[in-house]
Amino acid sequence: MSARFTGLVAAAAVASTLLVSACGATADKGTAASSGSDAKPATGLQIMVPNAPGGGYDTTARSAAKVLEDDKITGSMQVFNLPGAGGTVGLQRVVNEKGNGKLAMQMGLGVVGAAYTQKSKATLNDTTPIAKLIEEAGAIVVPKDSPYKDINQLVTAWKANPKKFAVGGGSSPGGPDHLLPMQLAKAVGIDPKDVSYVTYDGGGELLPALLGNKIAFGASGFGEFLSQVEAGDVRILAVTSEKPVDVLKDVPTLKDKGIDLVFTNWRGIVAPPGISDADKKVWIDALTKMHDSKAWKAEEEKRGWTDAFATGDEFSTFLKDQDTSVADILKQLGLA
Repeated sequence: MSARFTGLVAAAAVASTLLVSACGATADKGTAASSGSDAKPATGLQIMVPNAPGGGYDTTARSAAKVLEDDKITGSMQVFNLPGAGGTVGLQRVVNEKGNGKLAMQMGLGVVGAAYTQKSKATLNDTTPIAKLIEEAGAIVVPKDSPYKDINQLVTAWKANPKKFAVGGGSSPGGPDHLLPMQLAKAVGIDPKDVSYVTYDGGGELLPALLGNKIAFGASGFGEFLSQVEAGDVRILAVTSEKPVDVLKDVPTLKDKGIDLVFTNWRGIVAPPGISDADKKVWIDALTKMHDSKAWKAEEEKRGWTDAFATGDEFSTFLKDQDTSVADILKQLGLA
């Protein structure tokens, strides 16, 4: 069977929320990061991460902010976390910030699904699409002392008793870390409804559960585990890309091991509804300059990300297509 889905704390958060609320609602005049020798760096921009520190969204946002600052594309950027409900607390915040051209939210496939499973009043259709940044293959990960040395060994044990085989992911139902094991289950002959999926709020919470042997395996973006792989704390049994990942040369793909599944996660940036064309241009121009920089290309290479840059209308169309695809899958699982 072939399956493909491509494309596919509290006080600090409150303090950050108050800080952002106090900021102006539009970009400073004359600070657009547009082309031209006299262009000034964009100032006062903020990126909200809608889950806990340490996860894929957090890593992407902070990597982007560092390049934007270091290359003087923008002034100092604030990155802050507002976790909750699979990213939909952050999504609601962005929608509530109508007209605020200074604020953007790091997001991706997980927020698309969470909007359905969390029955969010706010949807991504209410936001202003800015840019799709990267794609990343998923990974099937086990702790170093796991008895499973090979993905097929793990699948055999999983099929024997799926309801008692805990699978962890750093996203709520409907997110990429949930969709991946569901599609993997289907590909190997397990009823997705029998999968015992345990939700964690981002990779920052998933990793301790994995290291503490609270789950049999984790499913998430491989980039979230690179440091632990290098330290020997976890092992990646397989990646979900079409081809092997450069930074994990010895790790097979699912297809290499006879499992016909390719799955790709992605991450992008959206802004509140109702921002001005000028504010939208500030964000797109800044992120385009970042994308074209040597520093960002080095960041992609270091983290094994696949470049998938798209802005404006192209990203908007992509988002609508993703929304439709995710809704269809979740309906099949009885989750939407």
